[in-house]
Amino acid sequence: MKKILWDIDGTLLNFDLAETRAIFACFDIYSLDKPSDEMIKTYKLINKSYWERLERGEVSREQVLVGRFENFFADYGIDESIAIDFNKTYQEELGKTYVFNPYGKEIIEKLHGKYDQYAVTNGSLTAQRGKLDGSGLNKIFIKSFISELVGYEKPDERFFDYVFDHIGSRNLDDYVIIGDSLTSDMLGGIRSKIKTVWFNPNALENTLNLDIDYEIRSLKEVDVLIDKIFA
Repeated sequence: MKKILWDIDGTLLNFDLAETRAIFACFDIYSLDKPSDEMIKTYKLINKSYWERLERGEVSREQVLVGRFENFFADYGIDESIAIDFNKTYQEELGKTYVFNPYGKEIIEKLHGKYDQYAVTNGSLTAQRGKLDGSGLNKIFIKSFISELVGYEKPDERFFDYVFDHIGSRNLDDYVIIGDSLTSDMLGGIRSKIKTVWFNPNALENTLNLDIDYEIRSLKEVDVLIDKIFA
């Protein structure tokens, strides 16, 4: 069976929406004033920069999870001492929100039984387990590879080596990764010498000038494309 490695956040699931809902829920739980649109936007920029630094190996996972909130709270005069507990609550809230991107659920169900499908994600263990269980993805995926358990993050080649070893196949021609991130999914796929499909619904620029195999705007395109890739 040919093997599809699916990214979760931003690809199959709407991470932007989940992130916003989780922040609002945590502010309510910690009796903080409702965050403004500007605050939400600022947090997302801080969060994105931290995860990119993790992908480059510049910071640890713990520094990402807590540091992003310490920075965010410092910008808005919120007590930074709650950052550790706030992050734990945030992970739990993230795991409760799972909204599929358009055609996300339909495409994995359609491909079920025709291809072996796996999750490959850098998300936190608590949040990802909640999403995978609640969304029903665990009923379709043969296995989910979460970086916190793997010990390495995408795009580290060691993450993908772990995936290949635990799937039990080193035939790289049998693999394709589908994801929205240039810096983790596409770069990791290229480094690992497997086929890459960039899910790019907003027509963003390929700022890294990566030699991506395929680019799609909608997950609806995956059906025909996968058959073409593995023909």
